[in-house]
Amino acid sequence: MLSDWFLIVCAVSVIACGLVSGVFLTFSDFVMRSLNGAEPAAGVEVMQVINRNVYLSVFMVLLIGMSALSPLLIALAYLGATGPAATWIMLGGTIYLTAVFLVTLVFNVPMNRQLDRTPHATAEAARYWASTYWPRWTLWNHVRTLGSALAAACYLIACVYLVQPV
Repeated sequence: MLSDWFLIVCAVSVIACGLVSGVFLTFSDFVMRSLNGAEPAAGVEVMQVINRNVYLSVFMVLLIGMSALSPLLIALAYLGATGPAATWIMLGGTIYLTAVFLVTLVFNVPMNRQLDRTPHATAEAARYWASTYWPRWTLWNHVRTLGSALAAACYLIACVYLVQPV
């Protein structure tokens, strides 16, 4: 019974992390390049709108939900699981917490807040966008993309071990 529950939670985690990774990949792959290819004021303004609207999105539920679920999964795997599944679950949770949640809080969110405080049609906004925001935000978004994809892969491997224990 507990193993069935654990398998379901791991499978949901695979899907959630995969969806989070997909959103991050979209930004890393073409959204940020497109915004950077527009006039600076337009790129800044659209990113400001995106950053304001993201708080009311399903994406935010998944991002924060996995940030809350990951430590719980790590603890449950450490305390109650055995074999390779436990290792993969703990690894997936650790990767998500560091490469996604921590990177978001330490790097991307502060840059989003700074961008939001800057009037979009100013020379200051254009400088901040070109010199700091676009290159650094995108770099850290690449880390989040990879981190959430790796976490999904770890949870998927754990699911395989939970279905067919060694």
